[in-house]
Amino acid sequence: MITAAVRVAERGLDLNISHVEGRTLAIIGSNGAGKSTMISLLAGLLVPDPASSIKIGGREVADPWVGPHERPIALLSQDPTLFPHLTALDNVAFGLRARGMEKGKAHAIARERLAEVGIAELEGRKPHELSGGQAQRVALARALAIEPDVLLLDEPLAAMDVKASEHLRVLLAEALQGRTGVIVTHDREDVEALADDFILIDGGEIISRGEARQALSDPTSPLSAHFA
Repeated sequence: MITAAVRVAERGLDLNISHVEGRTLAIIGSNGAGKSTMISLLAGLLVPDPASSIKIGGREVADPWVGPHERPIALLSQDPTLFPHLTALDNVAFGLRARGMEKGKAHAIARERLAEVGIAELEGRKPHELSGGQAQRVALARALAIEPDVLLLDEPLAAMDVKASEHLRVLLAEALQGRTGVIVTHDREDVEALADDFILIDGGEIISRGEARQALSDPTSPLSAHFA
């Protein structure tokens, strides 16, 4: 479960979130509403104002602040951010190796994850030898390799062409089954395919929340109607 009562005055953000374990929450809203700020707070990339609280699986990670590498999360953004000098296999194994896992075991798990996302045959390629869609699949395999409690998705399909995004959306839907997820998106298709619940943010505040299907079929505000 994720609970958060966070404030970042500098960015005009003041939010309270409670999200159930095993479901995926979509954070929607216009540009500058505070969506990426919120996911950065969950990921540990941004420190909130004092007296804020973020709990992931019951563990407080905001006060005292816990760094990204110590949180039970994985973040997938629109930039795969692969290490250019490492092969696809070593990129996927990196998180496991950083946690002290023996190389052979880490590579075995990495190969399983590459197979899950359909690119096992590309394990020896480096990032510059991969297409955008292939690189994003490697990034997804890397995220899943560490078995995160929460998968954070910051517009992971935004920079991809239609065909590649359709394929990755299917993989993401499979990866999110039974897992706690949070996705920031501008795309109705992402909400429809991936999310169980939604919050709509405007001006750093939540103005609407509910089940994702409600956001699409029965919007309760002009902004949610525009999104739908």
